[in-house]
Amino acid sequence: MSDLKLLIFGAGAIGTYIGASLLNSGQKVVFFERPESAAILTANGLRLIIGEQTMRFEQPGIKTDLQEALSAGPFDAALVAVKSYDTPALAQQLALYKDQLPPILCMQNGVENETVLGETLGAQNIIAGTLTSAIGKPATGTAVLERLRGIGIASGHAVSERLVEGFTQAGLNARLYANGDSMKWSKLLTNLLANASSAILDMLPAEIYAHPGLFRMESSQVREALAVMDKLNLGVVDLPGTPVRLLALLMQRFPAAIGQPLAVRFLGRGRGNKMPSFHIDLHAGNQRSEVGYLNGAVVRFGERLGVPTPVNRILTDTLQRLAAGEIPIDTYQKVPEKFLEVLK
Repeated sequence: MSDLKLLIFGAGAIGTYIGASLLNSGQKVVFFERPESAAILTANGLRLIIGEQTMRFEQPGIKTDLQEALSAGPFDAALVAVKSYDTPALAQQLALYKDQLPPILCMQNGVENETVLGETLGAQNIIAGTLTSAIGKPATGTAVLERLRGIGIASGHAVSERLVEGFTQAGLNARLYANGDSMKWSKLLTNLLANASSAILDMLPAEIYAHPGLFRMESSQVREALAVMDKLNLGVVDLPGTPVRLLALLMQRFPAAIGQPLAVRFLGRGRGNKMPSFHIDLHAGNQRSEVGYLNGAVVRFGERLGVPTPVNRILTDTLQRLAAGEIPIDTYQKVPEKFLEVLK
């Protein structure tokens, strides 16, 4: 038994899912949240829905003052689960308390959050993590496990193995990875697929994979990311429940005549009729998008390493302009040929 006590920054889908799972297994969690979200969590508690079963936690530990949250320790680790665009502000907030902080497990998508946190809080205190399970968030404080895959945690830190043990005890299916950068970049590959394009075109992932021109676009953005990984000397690794190496092979090596039917069958089915996160954010009116931290990261690393990334650049720029209201949201809605012309 490895009973953990975690301080969780951010009670979104990931934070709620992991925190509620730990609570359900008898482990301890304290959340640090903004006052408006904290009020909802305090009033309604947490809900974790797995299949037909709903677990309720009526009085979770919710703090809005960071010193008060840290005083509820000691903690084995802190877990960062905020959106990537909120990471710099969180890092600055935590800087005043860096000597009181436990090791920080960074569970966000993207490949730069660990660097941002490490520059302020010390790279030796940051542990790379990734989640491949599909989690829904129908309401604040409610997490729905849509598909169990698992969690990856970088090895090499004194607490890494304890985190894996505690998370596995909580049913989270965690495993260690020797190379945290390979783990995070491999997850990035999966985040790219039919994400920005789905938001821009207002199309389901299965519809995107079924369109020959869009499938070539999806393959191109992945190949650009793989070229960046190659320059970084990072190998593709399989993640819990996610055969990323097969995905890379499908996009990089298979001819379209073979790769496209396989993508429709396996990748499209994997998402079902659920729209990806970029689509959800854009069509909810969120003017900030994480595309700059996923596709945009591929572009930034490509610029540094001399790797051309034109498809990722256009996807990033277009979605950012749509989110900012600089171009109408229906500009490319369900007209893929119009967007493919831009890519030319």
